[in-house]
Amino acid sequence: MQKRIKDHKPDSSKTVPVSNAIHYDAALLFPVLFLVGAGIVMVYSASSALALKKYGTEYYFMKKQALFSGMGLMMLVMCRHMPYRTYRLMSYPMMTAAVVMLLAIKLSGFGISAGGSARWLRIGGMTFQPSEFARLALVIYLAYSLSKKADHIRDFSIGFLPHVMVLGLLSALILMQPDFGSVVILSAITWIMMFIGGVRIRYLTGVLPVLLPAAWLCMIQAPYRLKRLMSFLDPWQYSNDAGYQIVHSLMAFGSGGIGGKGLGNGYQKLFYLPEPHTDFIFSVIGEETGLIGVAVITLCFFWIVIKGIRIAVNAGDLFGTYLAMGLTTAIGLQVCVNMGVALGLLPTKGLTLPFLSYGGTSLLINMASVGILMNIGARQAS
Repeated sequence: MQKRIKDHKPDSSKTVPVSNAIHYDAALLFPVLFLVGAGIVMVYSASSALALKKYGTEYYFMKKQALFSGMGLMMLVMCRHMPYRTYRLMSYPMMTAAVVMLLAIKLSGFGISAGGSARWLRIGGMTFQPSEFARLALVIYLAYSLSKKADHIRDFSIGFLPHVMVLGLLSALILMQPDFGSVVILSAITWIMMFIGGVRIRYLTGVLPVLLPAAWLCMIQAPYRLKRLMSFLDPWQYSNDAGYQIVHSLMAFGSGGIGGKGLGNGYQKLFYLPEPHTDFIFSVIGEETGLIGVAVITLCFFWIVIKGIRIAVNAGDLFGTYLAMGLTTAIGLQVCVNMGVALGLLPTKGLTLPFLSYGGTSLLINMASVGILMNIGARQAS
């Protein structure tokens, strides 16, 4: 894998000179903007009843999502024009900032809890989820480290151990929140990026007999995680308990049919399906827009992933290749896990659907990731 990446040379006829690289990749930008716009509409549809009951106005979550979308667009533009090689210098400071913020949740007075988990920092009137930033910081760190160590990447003490230690530190801090789903995503990103970077297969697979039992212990030590696993295997048996979310999510998809019930006409969002505007917004999309809407959303995500892979393959250096692959992997894994949970294919995890789910931190980080991808794609000749 490492040899193939090193030997790959971008097609000079398709590269864009840095001085002229001011365009935006419409093929990548359009599906992203479509998803963001659809997210504003679906957040309103999914949350209007909840917002009216809790805040006295049905537009509460929609207005905030629209604000987040505007901020996210500015983040995309900023990252699009920032040379991606700048992130090599920012890798260690960003990783340090991520660790400090994760520690601050427990050790400072800025940490706040919701739903039994302490995953947010509140500074002034703004809330921020450090685990989202930690994911971006990890991708940038891995891209820099793997490219810097390319000549010795097959050595255990250079190509494998340091990266696993960094992952272990972040995982330990995130598990304190607790947020097992984010740890799974971070671990998958790390393993995929190390595989692409050329780390020996025997190192990547040899440690699994140790990590998998450890993951199992983490799961069974928390009773609610074990209940989620059991309800995943047979949600209807636990329909009034741990399987409640999955059951009502499947009912939403089932009642949506081919064309859906129409925007705003969904039933499960009316205090039956928990978190309809965040973790289970895909279920609301399935009920109100049907198979057609689900197919359109899925195709948009599929195209974003394909574009990200193409940008990585055509990048001008190893750092750009690893960075593009890491960012694309992060978005793709979030999509697969969120959709898998909503469809009952995976145990319940508290992960949002990129660009669509309500939430400022997730939207800002994912929009920044798209901006970085665009910069890599436009600067292949640098």
